[in-house]
Amino acid sequence: MFFGRIRGDDTARDGARDGAGAPRNVIRSVLVVEDEPLVAFDHEHILSQAGYRIAATVDSHTHAARVIDAGSVDLVVTDINLRGGRCGIEVARHAHARQLPVLFVTGACPADARSLAVGCLAKPFAPRDLLAAIAVVDAVLAGCAPPRKPRGMKLFAEIA
Repeated sequence: MFFGRIRGDDTARDGARDGAGAPRNVIRSVLVVEDEPLVAFDHEHILSQAGYRIAATVDSHTHAARVIDAGSVDLVVTDINLRGGRCGIEVARHAHARQLPVLFVTGACPADARSLAVGCLAKPFAPRDLLAAIAVVDAVLAGCAPPRKPRGMKLFAEIA
């Protein structure tokens, strides 16, 4: 099953355009931070089928920080509530300090998340909603007008 468009190997960022003048995708590699194994698997499957490279799928702040520090991540998709002593807010702080965009996927997005993330997608959501939310984040990061937000998505960032 195919959920979206295939991403190219192009490494340009900051709203660059391809030879035909179309915006290049800013997001190619995604870090999934989710402590529910079936949900994590679903996210990974949906994203990889849509052509995204999965940098890693992890269930804790410690593992997420290692992947973020290693580089090769364009977007962090994280739940707020994680097992262990640290939460997705701390993952977002770590990513934010390294200028990586974050999309929260959670049941209830906390008010203090606005300064740490591009947006928040409320659970539960359909696979197409996750892809649509990432397309919105991609457009914002590229400095373009975002497509229609999926139901349940709050956008915190403005167009650059």
